Amino acid sequence: MLIVSESEARALVAMPDAIETVAQTFAALDRAEAASYPVVREKLGTHAAVFGVKTGYDRAAGSLGLKAGGYWPHNAERGLTNHQSTTLLFDPETGRAAALVGANYLTGVRTGAAAALATRHLARPDARVLGFVGTGTQALYQLDAIRCVRPLGEIVAWNRTPARLEAFLQAVRARGLAARAASLEETVRAADILVTATPGQEPLVRAEWVRAGTHVNAVGADTAGKQELEAALVAGASVYVDSLEQAITIGECQHAVRQGLLASDRIRGTLGGLVSGRLPGRAAADEITLFDSTGIALQDLAVAALAVRRAGERGNGTVVEFG
Repeated sequence: MLIVSESEARALVAMPDAIETVAQTFAALDRAEAASYPVVREKLGTHAAVFGVKTGYDRAAGSLGLKAGGYWPHNAERGLTNHQSTTLLFDPETGRAAALVGANYLTGVRTGAAAALATRHLARPDARVLGFVGTGTQALYQLDAIRCVRPLGEIVAWNRTPARLEAFLQAVRARGLAARAASLEETVRAADILVTATPGQEPLVRAEWVRAGTHVNAVGADTAGKQELEAALVAGASVYVDSLEQAITIGECQHAVRQGLLASDRIRGTLGGLVSGRLPGRAAADEITLFDSTGIALQDLAVAALAVRRAGERGNGTVVEFG
């Protein structure tokens, strides 16, 4: 078994490569050459933590495995990241464990990569203002990914915690981009592309604030009960999802569906359909488009397999006897 550490994974996988690798696995999913299996995601009842396991198999790429981990909201007090994940890859020929890969950085990268792909296909070509509702760890991954597919003019951001907001703005400016803080409503109204990345369990973004032509990447809702957007906004948008089943049960769509505002057959399609070319994407300049990003196992397997391939090419990682 090859073990690829967290620091090695960070050095081996860059965002542009992750975007194209994630695109390939979503296209394979659309061609029925890959599958993600039902997600296990549960509140532990201690430390306010959520733990989950996502599994899948990309037959086209030969990637079989799982990612296990979750969210421990008090980790920052211990000097650790709140999201903790590890990916285990198996040899699809024999079932033997083949690689263990640190996945904290890779989870951020694969989430950003999916949003970048959605932005590539759904945001207006002239979209330049990127707005953030929530400026935690995922926000910078989203920024770095979206920069790969769209030239950006200004970053506008809101966060409940002033210190986190300021740290984010400084990191954005260090990347050579103009950035400013704004109120929640002003951030939403200013955005051509809006990223919501909070652990919220109530709607933050109201439908009336979102301008015609805006593209929204809804990233935060990945568990039953989580919500960032007013259900009416979801119901009125052209919605695309990474996984239909996950979107309506643990994603942002769950609330609009439960309230009877959105039928699952009114969801426009999947990210896989967009990247494979089967679906056309944005239909009109004034259309509000929405990508409900819940995160699927195939994304995790794709970037982990990329890290393993790179480790083999460069002599990184640690080989241990196992099984």
